[in-house]
Amino acid sequence: MEPENDTHISEFLLLGISDEPELQPLIFGLFLTMYLITVFGNLLIFLAVSSDSHLHTPMYFFLSNLSFVDICFISTTIPKMMWNIQMQSKVITYEGCINQIYFLLLFAGLDDFLLTVMAYDRFVAICHPLHYTVIMNSRLCGLLVLVSWMMSALNSLIQILMMLRLSFCRVPEIPNFFCELNQVVRSACSGTFLNDVMVYVAAGLLSGGPFIGILYSYSKIVSSIRGISSAQGKYRAFSTCASHLSVVSLFYCTILGVYLNPADAHNSHSSAIASVMYTVVTPMLNPFIYSLRNKDIKEALKRFIEQ
Repeated sequence: MEPENDTHISEFLLLGISDEPELQPLIFGLFLTMYLITVFGNLLIFLAVSSDSHLHTPMYFFLSNLSFVDICFISTTIPKMMWNIQMQSKVITYEGCINQIYFLLLFAGLDDFLLTVMAYDRFVAICHPLHYTVIMNSRLCGLLVLVSWMMSALNSLIQILMMLRLSFCRVPEIPNFFCELNQVVRSACSGTFLNDVMVYVAAGLLSGGPFIGILYSYSKIVSSIRGISSAQGKYRAFSTCASHLSVVSLFYCTILGVYLNPADAHNSHSSAIASVMYTVVTPMLNPFIYSLRNKDIKEALKRFIEQ
C-alpha cells in the first residue's frame, strides 16, 4: 500500500553531521567556538566602523553591512544545531524549518549582493577616482543596500511560497544540520518540477548575475591597474581590492564546492560537512581577512578596544 500524503506534517528530522554519540560533545564544542569567533569578529568590525569617523566611507559602510549580515546568517543555523545536540534531538518543527530556509536564503542572497556592490565600489574608486565621491554618494549607497535587501527578501518569499505547495508522505529526514532548500524539496512526495525550475532561475539571476557583475568590475579594475606606470601605484591600487577579492573567492568557491558535488553526495553526511564551509567557515574568516589585510581596520579596531 502506498503511504498516504500528509500535507500537514509537524516536523522534520535533521540528521546532522554525525550519528556517533561520542562525537556529539566534540561537534558541540567545535561549532560553539566557531560561532562565538564569528559573532565576536564581525561584531568588532561593525562597531569599529560605526564608531570611527575615519571609516564613514562607502567601502566601510558596505563592509559593516556585510558583517551584520554574516552574524545573522550564522545565527540562523548554529544555535538550533547546538540546541538539538544538547537536547539529544534531531527534530525541527515545520514552521521552524520554513523560517530557517527563508532567513538562510535572505542572508545568503544579501552576502551575494553586498559583495557585488563592494566590487562596484572598488571599480568606481580605481577606474573613476576623481568622480568617486560624486558617484558613490550616501544616497546611492543607501539605495544599493536597500535594493539588495528587497531583492533577497523577494527571492526568499517566492521560494517559500513555492515550497508551501509541496506535500510530504512521511516525516522528512534532511541529511544536514539545517533545513537546506534543495534537500527539503527532494524529500517531498508531490511534484517538484516547478520548485526545481524556480531554484535554477533564481540561481541564474540572483547568483549568476552578481557573479558576472563582479567579473566585469574586476576586468575593468585590472585594465586600469595595468595602465598605472609606477609599481608602487599598481600595488596601492590592488591592495584596496585584495581583501574583497579574497572574500569573493572564498564565498563562491565554497558554494560551488557544495552544489557541484554529485547528486548522491546530497543524500549523505558529506553534504552536511561540505555545507559547513559556506554557512560557518566563510562568515568566520571574513573578519580575519579584512582585519589582517586592511591597515585602516586594524587601526580602527585598536582605537575601539582602547576606548
